[in-house]
Amino acid sequence: MREIRIGTRESRLAMWQAGWVADRIKEISPGCAVRLVGIKTKGDNILDAALSKIGDKGLFTRELEHAMIRGEIDLAVHSMKDLPTQIPEGLVIGAVCRREYPGDALVSGKGAKLKDLRPGAVIGTSSLRRIAQLKRLRPDFEFINVRGNLNTRLRKLEEQDMDALVLAYAGLVRLGFRDRISEKVPFDVLLPAVGQGAIGVESREGDRCALDLLKEIDHGPTRLAVSAERALMKRLEGGCQIPVGALAIKDDEELLLEAMVASLDGSAMVRLSRTGSVKDPESLGISLAEAMIAEGAGEILRTVRQEFDIK
Repeated sequence: MREIRIGTRESRLAMWQAGWVADRIKEISPGCAVRLVGIKTKGDNILDAALSKIGDKGLFTRELEHAMIRGEIDLAVHSMKDLPTQIPEGLVIGAVCRREYPGDALVSGKGAKLKDLRPGAVIGTSSLRRIAQLKRLRPDFEFINVRGNLNTRLRKLEEQDMDALVLAYAGLVRLGFRDRISEKVPFDVLLPAVGQGAIGVESREGDRCALDLLKEIDHGPTRLAVSAERALMKRLEGGCQIPVGALAIKDDEELLLEAMVASLDGSAMVRLSRTGSVKDPESLGISLAEAMIAEGAGEILRTVRQEFDIK
């Protein structure tokens, strides 16, 4: 049996996710040899600028995809929130794995919740989505850009005199930092990034051996939810540089999709929800995006893109 080479970023969280996928493959096919291949991406190499300032798509995925196209790896493991809605020709998303809780978490030095933070509290995050929604809740909050792996960010919480960090719950839990979480931030305050909490695995389109393995770790309800969110994002032409949040939840034969688009300061926001059939998650995402555009989301996004010169 051939060796399966799994491409991954080299951060602790990315390696954990790739290791999790490797373990599932070995459970499915005990005789299968699996090897992790660490690859640095553009997003890993540029740590002194906010993602919104880099203005690029595929910051954490492109190098992995190119390695797969060149035949250097067989699979690429991503956080679904990092994967652009347009993927290269010849590649497919072979698995969307069972989602961890998709929301954001507050980490504060003294275990304080959002409502307990002092006026003018300083919060660390590099996410425009988080900043816009939190500014709408508390215009007094101050924000500083914090990037790097989880350990680095947690260390900076102490070193840079911040009151709190806002991070993805899934990453904290996967790396054993559950005890650092002060609060799961409610969805009515912070809608998550598209695909947040879900692990995706890309493969070459014609690689039947790899695709058959991935079929066993694909989680149907998560794929449906993430497909609706990504269709909405694609219609809005958003990305990690844009304040867009979305969350789809499967309920029996229906999907409930809620999404928001906000200005950078949170003063303007369009937030809507819609229900659709699980049989066509993409149509649900597109229809909700079009409803949001009709309510002014398109103008908000144009303004944000102009500010950052995002094409």
